[in-house]
Amino acid sequence: MVPFRDQLDELTAVLRAFASQAARVEAVVELLAEALLAGRTLFTCGNGGSAADALHLAEELVGRYRANRRPLPAVCLNADVGALTCIANDFGYDAVFARQLTALAHPGDTLVVFSTSGNSPNVLSALRAARECSVISVALLGKDGGAAALLADHPIIVPSTNNARIQEVHGLLLHAICEAVEGRLVAAP
Repeated sequence: MVPFRDQLDELTAVLRAFASQAARVEAVVELLAEALLAGRTLFTCGNGGSAADALHLAEELVGRYRANRRPLPAVCLNADVGALTCIANDFGYDAVFARQLTALAHPGDTLVVFSTSGNSPNVLSALRAARECSVISVALLGKDGGAAALLADHPIIVPSTNNARIQEVHGLLLHAICEAVEGRLVAAP
C-alpha cells in the first residue's frame, strides 16, 4: 500500500511538470468555450474511469458547474447503454463511439476524448471519425500520449505513467473547461 503522503507528493510532482503546458491548456479551453457558446455540441467519450470523466464533463455542461446559466449542448458517447450494446453487437466495440459521432455531429462541433494510454481502439476510431466529420478533437491523455496524440487536433498529455495521477489531472482539466465556459456566460450581458 502506498502511503497517502506519497500519493500527494507524486501528484504534486505531476502537477509541477504539467504546469509547463498551462498556455496550451488555456488555448484549448478557450477553443472549447468558444464552440459551446456558438451553439456547437461538445461530445465526450472514454473507457472505465475515463468514461466517468467523460460523463462528468458532459453533465456539468448540460446541468451546471457552479453558476445557474443556460444548458449547453454536450453529449457523452459512453452514456447510452442501448446504443453502446447495439453498435458493439452489430459492428464491434471499436465502433461504439465513432458510429454515434458520425450520426450526431456536425462540422465545427468538438470531441473531447479521455484516455490514460491513448491507445484504446474505440477512442482512436472516434478520433478518426471526428476528422472525417470536420469535428475538432481534443485528447486528454497520459503516458506518452499513444496513437491518440497523433490523431487528435489538440492532444494534452499528462506527464505520468500512473493512471490515478493522470485521471486526477484530467479531473482538473474538465473543471477548467467548465470554469471557462461558465465564466464567459456569466460575464456576458
